[in-house]
Amino acid sequence: MYAIIDNGNKQYKVAEGDVVRVEKLAANEGDTVEFKVLMVSDENGIKTGAEVASAKVTATVVKQDKAKKIIVFKYKAKKNERKKQGHRQPFTAVKVEKIEL
Repeated sequence: MYAIIDNGNKQYKVAEGDVVRVEKLAANEGDTVEFKVLMVSDENGIKTGAEVASAKVTATVVKQDKAKKIIVFKYKAKKNERKKQGHRQPFTAVKVEKIEL
């Protein structure tokens, strides 16, 4: 059984027991969070729309962290114009506990 959830304008495919990195949530480690369900697939087939309006995915926050640094380097040729930036995207790691229909 798996579900497609929505978080931070992105969609994630999750199953029970999965640890997923989602966009940063305002929650502490150990807190329980719920996600909006877009689709559920189980042994009876796929359910979407009104069939999953009452479905819930419950997860526990495992870690709040930042991803690996990426380097952004911009320059204009022959103009001696250079700009170097680093960026670390914050994320929340959650462990999916239960998918309810």
